[in-house]
Amino acid sequence: MISSRILIVEDQIDIRRFIRMTLEMTEHELHEAADGSQALALAHELRPALVVLDVMLPGSIDGLEVCRRLRADPSQAGVKVLLLSARGLPADLQAGRQAGADACLVKPCSPIDLLQQVESMLG
Repeated sequence: MISSRILIVEDQIDIRRFIRMTLEMTEHELHEAADGSQALALAHELRPALVVLDVMLPGSIDGLEVCRRLRADPSQAGVKVLLLSARGLPADLQAGRQAGADACLVKPCSPIDLLQQVESMLG
């Protein structure tokens, strides 16, 4: 398996730790951000292959806005976005697709579901 750079964007420490521990089972290079501003700065610096992105983030830039800005940035053209949402209503999932997300998982999700989704997006 080829190692890819993954940016985990989650404000809740326990959930961010769960995601990191799950993805540490892979050979991927992992980085973390706790809010939208930090996520955009790290994405610009690191150019990740995948951003695992929480929808509800503190501050003025939520996950949907991060996704829209990544899609509008030509330097991020190849990045995949996996949205994690605590709300799984069809309207919420549609908002993620409209923002440009490649896939969406509803939290809480199992480690197996997360790993399978990440590997299918990077494979």
